[in-house]
Amino acid sequence: MALSNFDLVFFGGSGDLAMRKLLPAMYARDVCNDLPDTARIICVGRDDFSQDDFLQFIEKNSKPHIKETPQDETWARFLKRIVYVALNATDVSTFGPLVEALRKDEALTRVYYLATPPHLFATICDNLAATHLVSPNSRVVLEKPLGRDLASAKQINLDVGKVFAESQIYRIDHYLGKETVQNLLALRFGNILFEPLWRREWISDVQITIAEKIGVGNRLGYYDTSGALRDMLQNHLLQLLCIVAMEPPTSIAPDAVRDAKLQVLRSLKRFTPTTLAQNIVRGQYRSGHIDGQAVPGYRDEPGAPKQSKTETFVAMKAEIDTWRWAGVPFYLRTGKRMADRLAEIVVRFKQIPHSIFNQPTSSFQPNSLVIRLQPDEGLSMNLMAKTPGDSMRLKQAELELDFREQFTSPRMEAYERLLVDVLRGQLTLFMRGDELEAAWEWVEPILEHWEQNDSAPVPYTSGTWGPAASSALIGRDGLQWREEVLPED
Repeated sequence: MALSNFDLVFFGGSGDLAMRKLLPAMYARDVCNDLPDTARIICVGRDDFSQDDFLQFIEKNSKPHIKETPQDETWARFLKRIVYVALNATDVSTFGPLVEALRKDEALTRVYYLATPPHLFATICDNLAATHLVSPNSRVVLEKPLGRDLASAKQINLDVGKVFAESQIYRIDHYLGKETVQNLLALRFGNILFEPLWRREWISDVQITIAEKIGVGNRLGYYDTSGALRDMLQNHLLQLLCIVAMEPPTSIAPDAVRDAKLQVLRSLKRFTPTTLAQNIVRGQYRSGHIDGQAVPGYRDEPGAPKQSKTETFVAMKAEIDTWRWAGVPFYLRTGKRMADRLAEIVVRFKQIPHSIFNQPTSSFQPNSLVIRLQPDEGLSMNLMAKTPGDSMRLKQAELELDFREQFTSPRMEAYERLLVDVLRGQLTLFMRGDELEAAWEWVEPILEHWEQNDSAPVPYTSGTWGPAASSALIGRDGLQWREEVLPED
């Protein structure tokens, strides 16, 4: 369905995110003829580019990130949509060129995407209001990080909320734009099969992992003041947990879904100093090998403090105090420089109570549902099945649903989907302000405990699955991370 006419403004329009993700996403929608002929993309930055200079900058820095080589005709059409505006986001007197660039049509959808550091959010919103660029049809997109603690998150909500209504604010988490996350909603609430089993009586545990092979790269300046807990767990992993654990919403309407997610966040069991030490592992990568190549440790990265205590890995056992989930452990794990790049959710069911075969129940792998978010999106169900031959011997088998093979229609990348939802005014996949604050309320005691105890993360070798303490954490419950479960011969 084609979009209504719009002006889309990227603050930070010459930055890394705009070049790698945002502009390629909009080009993909243009190729699919989703964009109106007169829709425009206005890139705002501090660099004193001319229009031609900026288009050449896009050729060099954004075009290589487009998956399929752009055709000359579609690329030329896309470039005609783009307008570059140079201004200082902190100086309202420089906003005149943006005022001139935007069309004077109150009915037109205006989207302001703030791909900037969060300390600029309030100033940009105030300056947009002061220059009369905010209308009832305006929307603002906030890119993470959305604060570094509860107080700063509340301040962002307050400052942006002075200019934009909550219904105009889109707090983005690109993991919620992934096709598999949408399919998790479809799986749970579009099929009768799983709902009766989706509870403590039948589910043993849930594992959510986001693992990266890369190190901090050129993000060290940000990352060393953030760490894995703020950068990944407080947002991406908790949002995935909410979708797995939430009660069935009354509809797919934005507030119905977000109400259900909020209830999960408010039901997360709070850590005490004792349970925190027992149930959370912090790690920091040391030198090792990734894909056969030697890589440095975190403290050896260019510009890294030699005694840095920033965690690059977090694993934890969380619990949800509700009737549905009481007693079911949720294991969350994220890290850099790990053995593989993957993002997945593993829902593991309980073991059979009794074996009628000449095999003990200990030889059976419990059934599990694996939802893969990356690198290859799909679902798999692990079941026990009879092996070929005369003997009645059972072995684990896998039912596989690969989305690329099953569905031949064009697929949207995460930022494509989310940008389209913003332009359509669809809020379901975006965090509400009270969700953001509830997530920080749960995470903040962990941060405070680490700071008060001046604790240091334990080292792990690059190219592994993290510290041994992570395996011990889940092992105390008689369980293993999925990659540690060896297949039978």
